[in-house]
Amino acid sequence: MIMPIYTYGQTALRKPTVEIDNTYPNLKDLVANMFDTVVHADGCGLAAPQVGLSIRLFVVDATLLEEDYPECKDFKKAFINPKITALSEETSTYSEGCLSLPGINEKVVRPKSLTITYYDEQFVQHTEQYDNFAARIILHEYDHLEGHVFTDRISPIRKQLVNGKLRRIQDKKFSCRYKTK
Repeated sequence: MIMPIYTYGQTALRKPTVEIDNTYPNLKDLVANMFDTVVHADGCGLAAPQVGLSIRLFVVDATLLEEDYPECKDFKKAFINPKITALSEETSTYSEGCLSLPGINEKVVRPKSLTITYYDEQFVQHTEQYDNFAARIILHEYDHLEGHVFTDRISPIRKQLVNGKLRRIQDKKFSCRYKTK
């Protein structure tokens, strides 16, 4: 089922998230619906706050990016209760966008690699390292779990330049090809 994506200005994007356990209602359906939603919207990641849920869950489906980013080969996973345990000092800059901020793309500096511990949808714990674009996707989605969006990480001058676009999103004066709330 395709879910509506919450856009900038919705309180769900700024709320603190809570951990869940394997008794969370309809978890497998939720994960499947989030995968359907992100693919339908041509995204590569989607966090639970982006569909109105204040829980520590995000999904990544970056399999279509494999040609440009080899580290994304077969990268389709659910991350439940993730904790980033290490970040590299080395950084990279890349222009990011977000399904919750349609029409906005800005350069964001992020660590180049990370180590993360998380549970999959069967509640099996994993600790893995990710580099380059795969790490960037995880960091972007992890920010959503912390109540942040990528424009929180841009320079004050760039933020001033996108404030008008952010206001239009907040006022629902935008269009995009996927369902929003």
